[in-house]
Amino acid sequence: MSNLLKTIICNVRTLQILMLLLFSSLFIACHQNNIQPEQNPFSGLWYLDTMEQKDSITGEWSEWRNGMQGYILYDDKGDMAVHLTTKGYQDTELRFPNFNDTISIEALKHLTGSYVYFAKYTVDNEQQVVEHARISHSNPGSWNEVVKRRFTFSGDTLTLQPLEGENADLRLKWIRETGAD
Repeated sequence: MSNLLKTIICNVRTLQILMLLLFSSLFIACHQNNIQPEQNPFSGLWYLDTMEQKDSITGEWSEWRNGMQGYILYDDKGDMAVHLTTKGYQDTELRFPNFNDTISIEALKHLTGSYVYFAKYTVDNEQQVVEHARISHSNPGSWNEVVKRRFTFSGDTLTLQPLEGENADLRLKWIRETGAD
């Protein structure tokens, strides 16, 4: 066999090996992109649709305190935050400075319509319970408390029901904010 023919055969084999490596790499890369990490159904921003209280006699649900509004936010790292207010909380002429102890009684009463906390959360899928280990709270007496919420998902709706006796008759329905996650 001539040297030229040997060189051509060697180059073709080298080219075949390189093509095989290239296609194998592309196949593996494309396959890895199609593998999705397990989706966290809590993750994202949710707005409060309804907050209801169950009547202990009739068992019927009705709007709690003439309605509430707010947001709850869960991330993929176990952090969450919630802010609830009375409906129309923002519709006031009241203005007051932050971190100032000389505000009116009317303003102080208005501030009690705002409920906020931040927490670390864990999920027990078997029991369908999410636990919020609070790290801060708008009520100083509720810092570092651990609270549990029974949860259900239905489409883009997350329903949470407190398990603590004081609030066990409440149900909060949250709707996933589209485009927020």
